[in-house]
Amino acid sequence: MSDTFSLLFFAIISIVLLAYLVIAKKVHAFIAIIIAAAFVGLGTGMDATEVLNSMQSGMGNTLGFVATIVGLGAMFGQFLEESGGVDRLALTIKQKFGEKNSQWALVITGFLVAIPVFFEVGLIILMPLIYSMAQKTGKSLIYYGIPLAAGLAVTHAFIPPTPGPVAVASILNADIGLVILFGFIVGVPCACIAGPIYASYIAKKIHVPVPEHIRNIEARPVEALPSFSLVAALLFFPLVVILVGSIAKFVLADGIAKQVFIFVGHPFIALTIATLACFKWLGKNQGLSADQVRNVASKGLEPVALVILVTGAGGMFKQVLIDSGAGQAFADVVALSPLPPLMAGFLIAISVRIIQGSATVAMLTAAGLMAPVVNALSLSPSLLALMTISIAAGATAMSHVNDTGFWIINRYFDISVKTTLISWTCMATIIGFVGLILTLLLAMIV
Repeated sequence: MSDTFSLLFFAIISIVLLAYLVIAKKVHAFIAIIIAAAFVGLGTGMDATEVLNSMQSGMGNTLGFVATIVGLGAMFGQFLEESGGVDRLALTIKQKFGEKNSQWALVITGFLVAIPVFFEVGLIILMPLIYSMAQKTGKSLIYYGIPLAAGLAVTHAFIPPTPGPVAVASILNADIGLVILFGFIVGVPCACIAGPIYASYIAKKIHVPVPEHIRNIEARPVEALPSFSLVAALLFFPLVVILVGSIAKFVLADGIAKQVFIFVGHPFIALTIATLACFKWLGKNQGLSADQVRNVASKGLEPVALVILVTGAGGMFKQVLIDSGAGQAFADVVALSPLPPLMAGFLIAISVRIIQGSATVAMLTAAGLMAPVVNALSLSPSLLALMTISIAAGATAMSHVNDTGFWIINRYFDISVKTTLISWTCMATIIGFVGLILTLLLAMIV
């Protein structure tokens, strides 16, 4: 075999091995990615020491950025959840929009809640609101649930500081501020089309009643909730500051002002300030002691260890692909093909998503393969950010029976597998393909 063919062969086989370990052997994704990384390194002729050094370098370089952002974001989200900030956000938006526009209120609520809170957590917190609305109006649970799920899913996939786009941006060296900007531009239409518009259509065909076992849950007293203005300010502060810091890199002349904007606008600093503000305004000002504030922050970190480790393993896989030459071989093939790079990233992500289910693994695999491509093509900062969105779109589409998100919707909506496919899977696929189309259109402009 030629060197290029041999490198491509082992790159492809490593992905097949990864899928086989996760699906057939039920090996945890973290272990499976490590095995795939070692396989591609040894298979392509790297000596053992080189493989180990490459794996260590990839893990360390990725976690240095991702772990900090995900950790701060987790603490930030935990305070919004514990203080009732999420409840306040949902109630205020619902009141402002009214019953007639309740679907739009729900998609906006989901969109905003998923910025600091993981998809699953946001869904679980807000499901009582969905049950209440469906029970009150007699409409299908899908009519209200799909808009909420669409808002949560779009933000979870497209907008940092959620782990997926942060990890992909880190691997591709994309600017987080630009990813946030394009994530909003692409994400809002995706959430609207896949949420209220699709839900209104499908709810006419499928009536899903509120599950019989659901009982009225005692709501938190409204007067005990933090104010909407405080929650909104805390939520948007890090996003706006990060975006301003990114813009400053390109529009300000070198000097003190530029350095200040870049420093404060770095995700580390912006999220640290926002998290400290949560300690103060959603912690101490809500009557929590210093020990209680610390305990809430620690509780937020508990569920992210797994996400951080899997993300680090993805960075490891990427580094071995690069150091072995397999990634460059793939980059050469993509560069010579008529396929646009953004489309290539999307197709890799959606293929891995369909095969093994995990959106995170799909994102990391696609980013690892596309990293040498974007380096070889010297893509602009804007196109790097759009590549992040394109990969996220591919990893969102086609959620089916091998995805945990599929079963969470199935359980909380209390619906059949067929109905879950028609509602949730179609919604996720609409997000993916609308996201791809909008990303390709933006690439023609920026």
